[in-house]
Amino acid sequence: MAKHKLILMRHAKSDWSAATQSDFDRPLATRGRKDAPRMGRWLHEQGLYPDKFISSPAQRTRETALYVAEALAFPQGNIVWEQRLYEGSLNDLLTVIQAQGPDAQTLLLIAHNPGLDALLEFLAGDQVRFSSTGKLITTATVAVLDFGSSPINTGVRAARLEHLVRPKELTK
Repeated sequence: MAKHKLILMRHAKSDWSAATQSDFDRPLATRGRKDAPRMGRWLHEQGLYPDKFISSPAQRTRETALYVAEALAFPQGNIVWEQRLYEGSLNDLLTVIQAQGPDAQTLLLIAHNPGLDALLEFLAGDQVRFSSTGKLITTATVAVLDFGSSPINTGVRAARLEHLVRPKELTK
């Protein structure tokens, strides 16, 4: 039977020096422009190709999504830009997944914290591991959740955490 996966990714590092920009319009920083394609290449190397790809439309997530799509040869025109992912709560993220997930073999969702942290803890429970600084989904981190042969769903502890990869943990 086919495996069903949910890939969560936080946008890459944004440029806080762009202080004249609104939060929504903040672009990626230099580090973010390096980490986003790197994490896309990691997904490619793992053979993790989404058949559905949803991203927040905020500038930093949009840029991250485009870098990842390029690394995965995913058609940019097929990315769904979902406003509810910007400043999305756990319930907002669960609602988006409920609408899109059951029909997907592999769903990629690029969004923001604190919603992503809450979502990962909700779906994977005590399987999560925090960074040395006590953070969970740092910028450009990818979490891969495996639902086995069950469709992607939003049940508490419904998934097994297969990967939690932070850019700093990958060899350059």
